[in-house]
Amino acid sequence: MPRVELPPALLAARVAAAPDAPALADEAGALSWAGLARRVNRWTGLLAGVGVAAGDAVALMLGNRREAVEALLACLHAGVTAVPVNWHLTAPEVTYLLEDSGARLLLVDPPRAEVGAKAAAEAGTVRALVTGDRDAYGLAAAEPALAALDPHAPPVAQKCGQLMIYTSGTTGRPKGVLNGLFVTGAPFDRVTRLLDYATGTLGVPTDGRVLLVGPWYHSAQLFFALLPLLNGAALVLRERFDPVATLAAIDAERITECHLVPTQFVRMLRLDEASRAGFSGASLRRIWHGGGACPPDVKRRMIDWWGPVLVEYYAATEGGVVTLIDSADWLAHPGSVGRAVPPNQILVVDDDGRELDPHQRGRIFIRRPGRGFRYHNAAEKTRAAHLAPGVFTYGEVGHLDDDGYLYLTGRAQNMIVSGGVNVYPAEVEQVLLRHPEVHDAVVLGVPDDEYGERVAAVVEWKPGGGQRSWSALDAHCRRHLAGFKVPRCWRSVDAVPREPTGKVRLDQLRTLCGDDRWEL
Repeated sequence: MPRVELPPALLAARVAAAPDAPALADEAGALSWAGLARRVNRWTGLLAGVGVAAGDAVALMLGNRREAVEALLACLHAGVTAVPVNWHLTAPEVTYLLEDSGARLLLVDPPRAEVGAKAAAEAGTVRALVTGDRDAYGLAAAEPALAALDPHAPPVAQKCGQLMIYTSGTTGRPKGVLNGLFVTGAPFDRVTRLLDYATGTLGVPTDGRVLLVGPWYHSAQLFFALLPLLNGAALVLRERFDPVATLAAIDAERITECHLVPTQFVRMLRLDEASRAGFSGASLRRIWHGGGACPPDVKRRMIDWWGPVLVEYYAATEGGVVTLIDSADWLAHPGSVGRAVPPNQILVVDDDGRELDPHQRGRIFIRRPGRGFRYHNAAEKTRAAHLAPGVFTYGEVGHLDDDGYLYLTGRAQNMIVSGGVNVYPAEVEQVLLRHPEVHDAVVLGVPDDEYGERVAAVVEWKPGGGQRSWSALDAHCRRHLAGFKVPRCWRSVDAVPREPTGKVRLDQLRTLCGDDRWEL
């Protein structure tokens, strides 16, 4: 194959150094660095050919497949705002994102073509294309248009694009977040400085093989895949997480880094002994995890099994990673999410914004001079998240210890106030999850005429379990919690509704539990 004359700026160094080395692979095949560069150039040409210009937005409703990465990289080289779309959304929900983001183009893959076609038609002014070589639901196929483009032709003038990632919307309408990691029109060497920071601070590799098994549209999954790729590591994609298949992929693909969430740890730990014993994991250097509280016993078992490769972080779409803690530090400070990574500082404040001393629980704010974030079309929500310029919150409550290690208690908006006393759901959930018959649990407040709110627990029992009784759970909680924190009412569900990332769908949960049929 002839060399790439003008490779995409963010891939140029790898194309020059190792053009034939593996860069990107999914279950359908693989691309070298030169092959990836050609595909990105073609996608950049396609965007220009359908009228997408610098400053426009493109929505990407694509599974974990090579085309998602190719199109995303094209946006980041064409001055375009890439908008990842949760592929579980319905057509009306996608329409909302298209209209709110002002997207000019929607790219979908065949499994999402029907929903994408309906959403684009409803939005009215959005063009939609489907990946592959076949039209679907009235959408033109992208592959013939890509094939007609010369990947060696000079690309459209390269200009850095950006990402707008929508919050999951588990409690209301999603909001687009512009967090400043990529900035439209900024010099590409700004991204190089970002990568240098990610290498030195977060341990983002410059070589090896990174596995993506979570939905790429989620910010943590995206950045812990995209940054290693731009840094020189090969990226291996799998469409979805399966515990057995993931273990097999880590060994077969010689995976060195991967991002996982606690619910995935739990599913792997519950595999039969033979499945677990067959896993080597010898290639692993680092497993990043976050996206929700990890029960301490689960984390200890993972470290015992996989070794000290787990690195936990506290982060959010709005402002990225704030703290880190490796396995050794966590074993010395169990339950902590780590200490602030520079240039972040952690502040714990009371309801009046006054900074609290160590071991005092309050709202968690992050001070990052010269850097905040902005919610798209939501100026009031942006203001509410900031205590001052460069001082913002992700909405959690917690405390610091004497050494600056952060401990999370829960989200401020989910705090239960019962009889004038604060109860933090995460604390109660951790206790419930220690019970041997509990598979999953969520704690929330329900209205109470006397106390304002009652502590309520929604429980998913383990399949095929033994004795199940609310009285046993009550006794279990009372052994570990003060009486006012113990749930006063209970409800069992077949499955706690969660996002693929592990985040609870509170809107669905409250629908499930919206009547008065609680066990008292």
